[in-house]
Amino acid sequence: MAATHGSDSAALSLRADCASCFGLCCVALPFSASADFAIDKDAGRPCPNLRTDFRCGIHQDLRERGFPGCVVYDCFGAGQQVSQVTFAGQDWRRFPEAAGQMFKVFPVVRQLHELLWYLTEALSLRPAAGLHPEIRARRDEVEALTHGSPDSLLELNVPALRQEVNELLLRTSELVRAGTGGRRKERRGADLIGAKLRAADLRGANLRGAYLIGADLRGADLRLADLIGADLRGADLGGADLTGCIFLTQSQLNAAKGDSATKLPPALTRPAHWG
Repeated sequence: MAATHGSDSAALSLRADCASCFGLCCVALPFSASADFAIDKDAGRPCPNLRTDFRCGIHQDLRERGFPGCVVYDCFGAGQQVSQVTFAGQDWRRFPEAAGQMFKVFPVVRQLHELLWYLTEALSLRPAAGLHPEIRARRDEVEALTHGSPDSLLELNVPALRQEVNELLLRTSELVRAGTGGRRKERRGADLIGAKLRAADLRGANLRGAYLIGADLRGADLRLADLIGADLRGADLGGADLTGCIFLTQSQLNAAKGDSATKLPPALTRPAHWG
């Protein structure tokens, strides 16, 4: 579940509220049998673990039952937005005629809410104060889109919007990371799968979209590093310092490993499976 971050009240709607959702992530999205999911499931077909009250029947034992991917997933509050706002509380079981459209709208709104998460965080970053008016305007624009009709949401060019927002977030990142001084490591999109980065100095590093699956980051210094889109599945963050890193999400943390010595940004919470 995403945590509230920053002082802006807009962040409150970006936390997943499963009690106000019709189990959309358990129905709308497909998944394949793998290390993340125990079974195959097609898009639009309810997971067999979904109960009639839209709750997960094995929620407390998802990892043990072979569904760690469900624990990692975060809708950024899109589930309740689509359920309660876009479709005004009409669930797909009682209104099956709306089901197909609802399941298509959900991933669109999820992407919009993810952008809102990053834009809201960007507004809390003081080094980027000069960009805050532009960031706020863009955030307001994206937020307005989330209140559109199902048809208008499905007509959105989401890839183009993501590109526009990403350019703004890149400029934000450069301003924030400049605070580390000196040469900053550029590892954008790098293949660092299984990399031995124990105690590495990654302050202010650009790790956007980097593949850090299974990487050894124990004791690494990741302060002010840009981690947007970095794949941290199975990465060992034991004792790592993540304070001040930017654009890190709860979902990324949930996919990684860590311990009581791992230092986290105040907006995020220590995953329960870290022990």
